[in-house]
Amino acid sequence: MTAFLALVRKDLRIFFGDGRAVIMAFAAPILIGSFFGYVFGPKPVKEQSRVRVLVVDEDRSEVTRGLLANEATVEAVPTELAAAREAVRKGKAPVAIVVPKGFGEAAGQALFGAGKRPEIGVLFDPSHGVEASMVKGLLTGQVMQAVTRTGFKPDAARRAMDTAAMAPGDKAALGRLLESVEAFQTRPGSSGGGGLSVPFGMTDEAVTAGTGVAYNAYAHSFGGMAIQFMLFMGIDVGIGMLLLRQRGLWRRFRAAPLSKSVLLGSRAVSAMLVGMLILAVVFGFAFVAFDVRISGSLLGFVGVCAAFSLMTAAYGMLIAAIGKTPEAARGVAILATLLMVMLSGAWVPSFLFPRWMQGVTMAVPARWAMDGLDAMTWRGLGIEEAVLPILVLLGSAVLFGGVAVWRFRWEGE
Repeated sequence: MTAFLALVRKDLRIFFGDGRAVIMAFAAPILIGSFFGYVFGPKPVKEQSRVRVLVVDEDRSEVTRGLLANEATVEAVPTELAAAREAVRKGKAPVAIVVPKGFGEAAGQALFGAGKRPEIGVLFDPSHGVEASMVKGLLTGQVMQAVTRTGFKPDAARRAMDTAAMAPGDKAALGRLLESVEAFQTRPGSSGGGGLSVPFGMTDEAVTAGTGVAYNAYAHSFGGMAIQFMLFMGIDVGIGMLLLRQRGLWRRFRAAPLSKSVLLGSRAVSAMLVGMLILAVVFGFAFVAFDVRISGSLLGFVGVCAAFSLMTAAYGMLIAAIGKTPEAARGVAILATLLMVMLSGAWVPSFLFPRWMQGVTMAVPARWAMDGLDAMTWRGLGIEEAVLPILVLLGSAVLFGGVAVWRFRWEGE
């Protein structure tokens, strides 16, 4: 036990004696977590960015005049076709819409089945597919209202009906409908044909830890960055042990004599303590600077942090046990770590992944750590929601640690 504690103290002194390691462990997750939290978090209306949409109106009719001009989420910019295509191609605008000549008249006729439906072209940057879908949804409502507003005017409606290829009975029924519409629009006190509009509204309610508790994006971003840099710390632990073996220090430890359980166990305990300190500092800063709260179970939060710290320490031991040289092990470990972080949802929310990939992420321990931290912070869930993540992380730690002890070789053969 004396040797065990001496090795733990030695590891902690080495860690805190390396200024670069301390900066990377504490400052990096704080800075990057702050950036992601600001970018992806809700913002005041005055700070919200509007989607820039280039509008090429070759029709210039009553139907197409002012399309998207009054949308709060869109900045409609009139332009020409060649300029719009070039701007989208170069990434200077995410979306452009092209309204062809004769669109208004053709749409009015198509409303009554008198010809082929005209099409609005949508030019979009492939990396901005979400914005393109949003613009198409807005266009559908605006064009429908504009077309019905003009199409139900008596003169326009009758011209469309006269050119429509319809059975006599259908045309007579449509004529009676138009007479009723004309009577409705010309009655005393009528507001005039305003066209059809979306017949419903929507109310939004963000379901968070409690009524009136706003979602804090910094809670997720700080958790994700803490997980990422703790795993990087695990890489450093493993590579550090391989460097000790390369310098012949493992042979000296063996001659002390020290068992491999003492050597690996002391390194795991020191790494776990450093990991817990990283999480405490990162979330402490988030609490002070960005009002990140543990809205769920404090005990569950501590349990998830402790279990993930232990899993990270065992991950470092695994790297040391199966790595041949520090150089070869570093590249493989970095790749494995980046894949774990990516699949955990720390960078991109896991619901954006394909369905098959979402299933794969359940086998990644970092995904359970991310879900556990989210549950205990901004989701405000009880300790029962931390039990499964803790068990999975502890199971992963046992698995990694067991393989590390099994594969451990004093001489690296």
